[in-house]
Amino acid sequence: SSGINAEYGEKEFFEISKKSDRVVCLFYIDTSFRCKIVDKHMAQLCEKHYEARFIRLNAEKSPFLTERLKIKVMPTILMTKDAVVCDRIVGFDDLGNSDNFPTSLLEWRIAQSKVINYSGDLSRPPVEEVKEKKMVKIQRNLRQEEYSSDSELDD
Repeated sequence: SSGINAEYGEKEFFEISKKSDRVVCLFYIDTSFRCKIVDKHMAQLCEKHYEARFIRLNAEKSPFLTERLKIKVMPTILMTKDAVVCDRIVGFDDLGNSDNFPTSLLEWRIAQSKVINYSGDLSRPPVEEVKEKKMVKIQRNLRQEEYSSDSELDD
């Protein structure tokens, strides 16, 4: 059942990343709307990519691991290969900064780390840009306020 997007604790995380050579792990918190969005896409991807183990971890229940892996933004997707963290997707920055990104974009982004097989063109995302809904703008300002280092100074 490598496909199941199952819930695990930090002890299992180490066991799984030792046992499975490719792991995609979603760190989430229950109160985050964006975590639910990623969870929905990952549930679809794990049905398609049996070559990797898709799991999720409640960051609040795994403080040691979350701290040790320096995970500060929810959701964060961590990819491991042969028990070594090889890549991470932090928030929605790589996903068009929109709540409306398609599953194919997440798939493409995860495939950059070579933990899943990808038949398309890795050098080009499957969608040009993600169309914004009006609602997204509000979400965006609340998004990573406590973690943003200097993003306000950019524009």
